[in-house]
Amino acid sequence: MHPETHLELHRIRSVELRDQARDFRLTRRHAPRKVLRTRLGWTMVEMGLRLIPAGATMQSGAPRTA
Repeated sequence: MHPETHLELHRIRSVELRDQARDFRLTRRHAPRKVLRTRLGWTMVEMGLRLIPAGATMQSGAPRTA
């Protein structure tokens, strides 16, 4: 590949990356962190519950107290 072509491709890609970084910074300012964290947490709980088979019980080595 010709060196000038390589440099031009690098310049184009660096402009794209800068634009993506700017857009990411803008969205981070407007998106409240607590709302996203809560949504992610409940999604993880829901996925975990789907992974557990229905009627599955965990057996522990500790004796039951009641």
